[in-house]
Amino acid sequence: MLVSGRGSNLQAIFDAIEGGRLDAEVAAVISDSPDAYALKRAEKAHVPGFCIERRDHSSRADFEAALAACAEAARPDLVVLAGFMRVLGPVFLDRFLGRVINIHPSLLPSFPGLEAQRQALEAGVRYTGCTVHFVDYGVDSGPIIDQRVVPVLAGDDVERLSARILEQEHDLLVDVIRRLGCK
Repeated sequence: MLVSGRGSNLQAIFDAIEGGRLDAEVAAVISDSPDAYALKRAEKAHVPGFCIERRDHSSRADFEAALAACAEAARPDLVVLAGFMRVLGPVFLDRFLGRVINIHPSLLPSFPGLEAQRQALEAGVRYTGCTVHFVDYGVDSGPIIDQRVVPVLAGDDVERLSARILEQEHDLLVDVIRRLGCK
């Protein structure tokens, strides 16, 4: 799993595995931030955690190569981007063709990129949600695997809407990993 922040989707996966709802193994957690709480979650779950910072590499390609080497060492069936806040290019993606998925907090193709919840509120949509998709060379543009719809309620702000979407993300990501049959 590639993560950048608190790792709530990672925790949802750990909980589903522990609860017998997901027959899978998290082989490694890789972050681009040494302060990512997700690394503490990995440690608590006795899963190897690694930090590979962009600033330690001379180029984006070198950074992606280091990420890919670390991920390859874990021998994953699937690479899950769960709150990983960097766009990956061919240096990484070509090593895991068809095996990289991402969770995004909107009903793609609407509101790709950053601050999707804010984008939804500013657009005045009545529904938004979350999407799990295969990662391609674009930004949130790969083939959609599945989505969950979340209504936008009167009085919603970014924080309230984000919290409701995140609940759906947790269930959707676990469900997609289960259906893909990856260990």
